[in-house]
Amino acid sequence: MLSVAVVGGLHADARVQAVDRLLADVPGAVALHHDLATAVQGTVVRTVRDRTGIVSAGEAPLVNDCACCALREDLVPELERLAADGVTRLAIVELWDSVEPKAMAEVVASAGLRLTGVITAVDPALVLPYLGNGDDLADAGLAAAPTDQRTIADTFARQLEYAPVLALADSAEADDEDRALLAQLHPTAHRIPITPSGPDAGEATPAPSAPSPLAAAALAGFDVESAAAAQHPACALLPAEADECGVTTLVWHRSRPFHPERLYAALEDLACAAARSRGRFWLADRPDTLLHWDAAGGALCVE
Repeated sequence: MLSVAVVGGLHADARVQAVDRLLADVPGAVALHHDLATAVQGTVVRTVRDRTGIVSAGEAPLVNDCACCALREDLVPELERLAADGVTRLAIVELWDSVEPKAMAEVVASAGLRLTGVITAVDPALVLPYLGNGDDLADAGLAAAPTDQRTIADTFARQLEYAPVLALADSAEADDEDRALLAQLHPTAHRIPITPSGPDAGEATPAPSAPSPLAAAALAGFDVESAAAAQHPACALLPAEADECGVTTLVWHRSRPFHPERLYAALEDLACAAARSRGRFWLADRPDTLLHWDAAGGALCVE
């Protein structure tokens, strides 16, 4: 039966390394990638490759002027075709830069396909620069639709915090502070180094009975409902207090609601006080409404 693993992340080089590692480690694996960079011309370019190179390529038309909609419409038929061929063991869905894994994982699962892993590839040295980047995706050429109003920071934060597995690129620039920041942002994640693959790696392809740690994680299984619940503001677990290598996580608890006017006056300072802040709160004049706080890169979303 075909297994499907989703690999995403704004760190494109790390993402490609992770996909290449999986292609090398899992016999019969292929990777599907939809390049949304050409969406302004009205099409999305799809490629399917295995460990030897590109197997097929094609174009999918935009749906409702939305590149992500085109991805969803084209992805499931391609996965169903691979499932029917009886040859492909693992289909790796390599997401384009700003596509968030949660949406695609739910598309795959709702189609009745066997989703076995969700992985975000990360360069540890780039975590803080991306988390502090409040630029709009549109200004960076990374918007997935004309109406996409997300920023680089909040998109990266959600990519990072949704996946139970983080594939870490080997980065000479990364230091202890970077690693501490990554650990505090997602303390429950399984962090797996991406080992080299290909003819220069100096190793043989592992046998199916002894998969690499990254391959084992991609095939381990994934529960879409549990992953959604872990991010839902009403039931998400709060992070733990931490202070390591100059990186501090502060958990703030109060049973009293916020005073709406005083909170409004402090919003700008609060949103910029940390690289990342999230949680849930109440306002005194709306006691029956749970509000969600989500801030990164100086941008704040409250809903």
